[in-house]
Parts: sequence; structure tokens; C-alpha cells
Amino acid sequence: MGRLLAKYRDWLLGAGLFCAALALMAYPQESMEAARDGLSLCANVIVPSLFPFFALAALVVELGLSRYLGKLLEGVMAPLFRVNGACASALALGFVGGYPVGARTAIALYEKGQCSKTEAERLLAFCNNSGPAFIFGVVGAGVFASGKIGLLLYLIHLLASLCVGVLFRFYKPSQGPGRGRTARVQFEAVSFPAAFARSVTGSLTSCLNICAFVLLFTVVLRLLALSGALDLLAGGLCALLAPLGLTDVWARKLLTGFLEISSGVSSLTGEGTLSGRLSMAAFILGWAGLSVHCQVLSFLEHSGLSMKTYFVGKLLHGGISAVLAAGLARCLPLEQPVSAYLAEQVDWFAELEFSRALFVSAGAAWGLWLIFVGLSVAALKKSSRKMDQRRV
Repeated sequence: MGRLLAKYRDWLLGAGLFCAALALMAYPQESMEAARDGLSLCANVIVPSLFPFFALAALVVELGLSRYLGKLLEGVMAPLFRVNGACASALALGFVGGYPVGARTAIALYEKGQCSKTEAERLLAFCNNSGPAFIFGVVGAGVFASGKIGLLLYLIHLLASLCVGVLFRFYKPSQGPGRGRTARVQFEAVSFPAAFARSVTGSLTSCLNICAFVLLFTVVLRLLALSGALDLLAGGLCALLAPLGLTDVWARKLLTGFLEISSGVSSLTGEGTLSGRLSMAAFILGWAGLSVHCQVLSFLEHSGLSMKTYFVGKLLHGGISAVLAAGLARCLPLEQPVSAYLAEQVDWFAELEFSRALFVSAGAAWGLWLIFVGLSVAALKKSSRKMDQRRV
């Protein structure tokens, strides 16, 4: 089968590009409107929410703060995930910054010699996660009209990610934390002006790469829907998964989320049981969509890291999230007012304007920056005291 696909790969790619060109000529106005929607999404959501965290992640790695932070968190990261403590920065930034901040930080740690190749591949399996702003605002308040459900989905998302991380500690078990490349390479921190300049320019380039994929998949999804190809693919998926009770409507939602996360979760408004919609949303958030995977692939291109652990990790993340969501939807009284205070805070955050959203995102990023600096200073002081005692 693989040889057959390789033999006709060029023909298949050529046919796909020809069909795409025909679709663009058949629906030029709709394609322009889809591109405008993608640009609006990039300007109002993608850039203000991701750029501060990209800059923070780059500074943490460039200045070597993750190495000092690792000295404090080695006792947690090593036994749980079989990675050294410096990898904690990728996990923390991935939980707060959203896609694909965690993956980019993991790749940067490997390229700077602060973790081995195996550790970086383990990190890629579970550190690239959705941020709280997207789950609370878009999914919770926007799709389910409930900050409480947004909070539940975020907690499920975090728990499933940690479960995947624990599972991947058995990936290449002979290679433990702190071995290989990390033990041989001495990290040299650059000056702050140089690190700051590289962080800002590199973060802007990363945001532009992400926006390019968002635009592409926005237009592709619109063309697939207009041409009827999406319904055709959904029908095939429904026939394949008919034993699981998947209908045409749910197959279309699943296929949309498989391609692009924002469109996928937005399709879950309206009809369907709360348990089914919650499980589907959890799976889409865990899987993240091909659009996000292409963004990660653009960072992995010259790193030498494998995408296999990343893809397997995202599939596991989506599956575990869906199972947890289905179980909790039956156990918890989601229709009752639970955790009202947290729900009010989430709903307030979801109603923020662009300027306030940018301010909150930047404030959270630099708050984390100060925490990293404080922990690094504490680690340095502790290390210097030990050195003084040894000299005495």
C-alpha cells in the first residue's frame, strides 16, 4: 500500500492542486471572504494572544533561565515525565500560552542543548496545549454559553495532557533524563539586549507563520463546504464509524475539527446532547487539528526531531480528554450553578475587547517571566552558597 501511494503521489498531489485551482475559480468571492475572516481572526485573536508568550518563551531559553529553573524542578519532572527540570518551562508555557508555544519552547530547549533529543520528543507529545483564553472564552462562553463548562474543559485538558506525559515516560526507557546531548553541551547565555532582540524578531516571524496556516485552512474549509467535498468526506467517515453510532451531522463536525480547531468547536453550538457535544469538544481540543500540526511542523523542519511522538501524543490527548469529558458529564450536575465565582471570572474574561485582551495576555506572560526570574535567582543563590561551602 505504501509503495502504491509513493508511486502515484505526484499524480495525487497534481490532481489535488488542480481541484483547488478549479474551486478558487468557481468561488472567488467566497474565497476572499474566507481569507478576510482568517485575517480578522489573526489580528484579533492569534497575534495578541500568542506574541507575548512567544517572546517570553524565547527569553527564558535564550538567557538560560530554564536551566536554573530546572535545578529546582528536577525532582518533579524526572520521576513523572522522565525529562530534566529545564523542560518545566515548556510545560508551563504550553499550559498558559496555548498552541504552539509549548512545542516551540521544547524545540528551542533542544536546539540550545538544554535537553536531549529523546527528552524533546517526549515533551512534544504532551506540552503543546490549548491556552485558557481560548477554552474559557471561545469554547466555554461562546459555544456552551457557560464559564463553568469552560473551566471543566480546561481542567480535563490539563489532566489528559499530564496523563499523556506520564505514558510517554516509557518512550525509549533506556534513555533517562539528563543524559545524552544535555550532559555534553555547556550552555552559554547571551547578553540581554541580544536575547531581547532575537526574541522579539523571532516571535513575530513565528506569529506570521501561524497566521499563514490559519488563513490557508480557513479558505480550504470554506471551499470544501461550498464544493460539497466536506459532505462527501463526512458521509464516508460516517459509514466507516457507523458501529459507533456516528451520524452524518456529527461526522461533519468531527471532520471539521480534525482539520481546524476553531471551526470544529464552533460547529458544536446548538443541536446534540450536552454529553456528546462536551466529549467532541474535548477531543477536538486535545487533537488540536491539522492547522496546528502544520504550525508545529514548520518549527520542526530543521530540528531533526521526529513528529511520530507528537502525532501519537495528540491522538492520545484527544481520546483521553473525550473519555474524561463523557464520564464527568454523567457524574457532575452541569445544569446546576456550581463554582459561581469562577464562572463569573471566566465570563468576564470572555467579554474582553481587543486592547484589554492584549493587555491581559501580555500581563500574564510577563508575570510568568518574573516568576521564572525569581526562581532562577533563588537557584543561583543556592548554588553559590553550596560552592562557597565547598571552598571553605
